Amino acid sequence: MKLLVAGSAEVDAGKTTFTTGLIERTGVRGYKPRAGNGYWYEQDDYRRAVETGRLYGKDARRIAAANPGSARPEAINPLHRLWLPTPGRGKGVLGRDGRRFLFDRVTHDGDAYVVNGGVEIPPAAERAFPLAAAPAVGSIEELNELMADRHAPALEALTAEIDTRGSAIVESYADIARPLSAFVPDGVAVVEPRRCRVYDGERYAKACEVASGSAHEGRLEERVEHVIELLEPSASVTLPALSSEERSDLAAVADAYEAAYDALLDAV
Repeated sequence: MKLLVAGSAEVDAGKTTFTTGLIERTGVRGYKPRAGNGYWYEQDDYRRAVETGRLYGKDARRIAAANPGSARPEAINPLHRLWLPTPGRGKGVLGRDGRRFLFDRVTHDGDAYVVNGGVEIPPAAERAFPLAAAPAVGSIEELNELMADRHAPALEALTAEIDTRGSAIVESYADIARPLSAFVPDGVAVVEPRRCRVYDGERYAKACEVASGSAHEGRLEERVEHVIELLEPSASVTLPALSSEERSDLAAVADAYEAAYDALLDAV
């Protein structure tokens, strides 16, 4: 049984709360293949990272803690990007208004890093991570080459690990439809504030392929909204609002989201 949790909102969709409750409900190992956080907006995560010399975010930490057995966040989250807000509308290497990436952590047979050569790295991060020896990129072409050489093998290794398991839960990032292009789930939960929509996994994967060839984006990473507009959900379940205390109690989440988890498991 392979399950995908995606979000229809770029931020604060509720994916990780849903995922950790689903792990509690099923006992299945969860993964967060790609993640990122910001130097400004997730300052607590940033400070922990520079204090420990380990770059990961709260989502990967929560999923790793919820998993049966023990797992380092980096083991379930091979790619993590640290962002820097950039005032105004200037575009960085990735062509994003208002922010540019500082560096990536890529975990595959150990941790490696890729640095944006066009930004000034905060001194605390320079001290905490071996960035001086990391390759620096100055263009999207250079970044794409390094991603093919470093990022892709890390994701392929994680995909192979997931394939060897009889069951797995994969959480996407932002509003990206599928974090692993070769991953074909049995069931999909698309989560947003107050609602979870459930889809057949094979049909969802085919819709991802159709959307990738559409005129919406012309990009390799399909947005959730462009995929689900091609599909009808098998179920739509209202999600109750949870307090921070309830979100930290996995049993409470599993109980509160029981109807949504039932609908997802029925679709498998």
